[in-house]
Amino acid sequence: MSELFDEVDEEVRREQLKKLWDKYSLYIIAAAVLIVAAVGAWRGYQYLEAQKAAEASAAFEAAIELADQNKNAEAEAAFDKIATTAPSGYRILARLRAAGEAAARDPKAGAKMYDELAADRSIGAELQELARVRAAGLLVDTDSYPNMLQRLEAATKPDATFRHTARELLALSAWRANDTTAARQWLDMIAGDGETPSALRQRAEALQALLPPVAKS
Repeated sequence: MSELFDEVDEEVRREQLKKLWDKYSLYIIAAAVLIVAAVGAWRGYQYLEAQKAAEASAAFEAAIELADQNKNAEAEAAFDKIATTAPSGYRILARLRAAGEAAARDPKAGAKMYDELAADRSIGAELQELARVRAAGLLVDTDSYPNMLQRLEAATKPDATFRHTARELLALSAWRANDTTAARQWLDMIAGDGETPSALRQRAEALQALLPPVAKS
């Protein structure tokens, strides 16, 4: 008797499934087609992005070779092209390299390009700070100490990534401006930071030796 009930239940389930299929089969098939199409589109997108990345990598390597051969104008043009056509990561790197190549022929032009990067929030705070420090490095021999201070003071904070270089540039700028008080302030900050790189610490000590002794009260 139980087997008979089982057969009846099975027949009922089949009938219910058939009714559901008849009612919703078009929707099920359409959903399956959409899923297959979406997966195919995503795979195609991934392939195209991989192709773009490979092309950008090859172009970037070629531009670096031009730079290594001291073909600065050609390298700058190549990096500029990458900066406008490549995926976002390569665009940022290319802009940084293009600024470096421009600096080799014209420091002010290079500094201007770095300043543009420093003002671009889309590249991230750390790269903005790097660009700001590099621009200041190009201008340290020509710009005034107040201008250098305005450029770099925020980058000298204890948690700033490029604080060591920023402090050294400000110390050098103050020394060139004969502002021994400010120069000593930055040199003392360099000496008091346990994470200051040894080579930079040595340069700071050499600059400290050039300063006049502190007047005794």
